[in-house]
Amino acid sequence: MRWRRRRAGRLGLGDLLGVAGAGLRTRRLRATLSSLGIAIGVAAMVAVLGISASSRADLLAQLDSLGTNLLRVTPGETFLGEEAKLPSESLGMLRRIGPVERVAATGSTEASVRRTDRIPEAETGGISVLATDPELLGTLGGELAAGRFLNRATARYPAVVLGAKAAERLGIAAVGRQVWLGDRWLTVVGILRPVALAPEIDRAALVGFPAAERLLGADGSPGTVYVRADPDQVEAVRAVLPATANPANPNEVRVSRPSDALAARAAANTAFTSLLLGLGVVALVVGGVGIANVMVISVLERRSEIGLRRALGATRGHVGVQFLAESLLLALAGGLAGVALGAGVTAVYAASRGWSVAVPVTAMAALALAALAIGALAGLYPALRAARLAPVEALRTP
Repeated sequence: MRWRRRRAGRLGLGDLLGVAGAGLRTRRLRATLSSLGIAIGVAAMVAVLGISASSRADLLAQLDSLGTNLLRVTPGETFLGEEAKLPSESLGMLRRIGPVERVAATGSTEASVRRTDRIPEAETGGISVLATDPELLGTLGGELAAGRFLNRATARYPAVVLGAKAAERLGIAAVGRQVWLGDRWLTVVGILRPVALAPEIDRAALVGFPAAERLLGADGSPGTVYVRADPDQVEAVRAVLPATANPANPNEVRVSRPSDALAARAAANTAFTSLLLGLGVVALVVGGVGIANVMVISVLERRSEIGLRRALGATRGHVGVQFLAESLLLALAGGLAGVALGAGVTAVYAASRGWSVAVPVTAMAALALAALAIGALAGLYPALRAARLAPVEALRTP
């Protein structure tokens, strides 16, 4: 008989979910609004993690396609603080390094480029005019949007290739047009697509070294040298570049790797993600406070129900577990809705930017469990309060 009484007093999982669900269905609007806080917090965190992961995946894919073996050699400063210069022989010397695959250079000029000769010379639009050699496009891994790049023939004539930003600011969308450059008309023979590893090229008008020396008064010295090295020997090449480019003054040479800028962007993205995740945690906690508030009010409003159940034989444990289950159901519903909403936001945003969608599954599962934990903490006090109500006190009309 004792065993049978204990069996009769047990509350099965199905019965518990049925009782908890019935309690929530009687106050659907309130339950929905309380779950909404949890859903917003979880959705914000899933969206932040998903968008960050998608952006990072796109950056890594971009790095893989562009390669991390591009090095940039630029002149530094002398001991007196003056701007140094790279020797004109530096290109030939850099090409002799064994693991070096390609070398190209650009040189600065004093010329400016404008759409027509009617535009004042001071209005450059932030476009620089650079002398370059035909190897630049292949060394940078750049692509043409229209026309063709400079070759050994066109590099000697008044021909110019425009970077993506330069073409946009000049209003040039097709080759064959002419621009006013260095007090003379030059024909646009090519327009580049954006060059991720060399954004300075996007804002430049490129002229061949021979034409720049003959028409623009350039001295022919390289201002920036781009070196494409064997991927397995990048650090070794980087170490010998200063002494090779300028043997007399290696301290006046700076060497950088453009891909480091993209890696830094990924790292900055991670730091920004941490900040947004902190805001998502705050939203999640606020949602938990909302659930706790709703459950406390529910206990006060359902005193007669609690008293009736206690009078009919329900134990304190039954009553406490019922209200705790209601809190967990609210949190679970909000967590699942938040995960779905956050994944949807990530998919839409990634598609609009042309990224592949990357939503961490482990993070979604962890956030759903975190929502359950918040629900358990939020429902603990209301559940204990409901369990402590005596039947006679609970049935008494306030």
